[in-house]
Amino acid sequence: MKSIFEEIGGTYSNINGYLLPNLAMPDSPPLGKWGRMRRRYLKEHRPALYSSMLLTGGLDQHLTEIDHSCEEKLELLTKQMAKREGVTEQLKAADQMEWVRRMNSIQNRAEEIVLSELVYC
Repeated sequence: MKSIFEEIGGTYSNINGYLLPNLAMPDSPPLGKWGRMRRRYLKEHRPALYSSMLLTGGLDQHLTEIDHSCEEKLELLTKQMAKREGVTEQLKAADQMEWVRRMNSIQNRAEEIVLSELVYC
């Protein structure tokens, strides 16, 4: 008589007289900065949602989507802010340190927006 696990294609390994199911998590794609931050947020602050997504197999897809969305939004915000604040290639050629200072400020503000809108929500 087969178990339900065997009927759906599951197999067992005999280890020291015990039959243990051969279970493996599917390979997950490598996550970027934003996906890892989202995973930590869910794990620490939304454990029920994290567990639910993990058990249904949707966590990896969600984290990959968040990572991709954050990268796109960060790039868009950075370009828009730089254009609005007049941070151009001419400024970079004329005063590199000022350009770096302004771009760092823009990058930091854009990251804060991405964190609050996509990661920690």
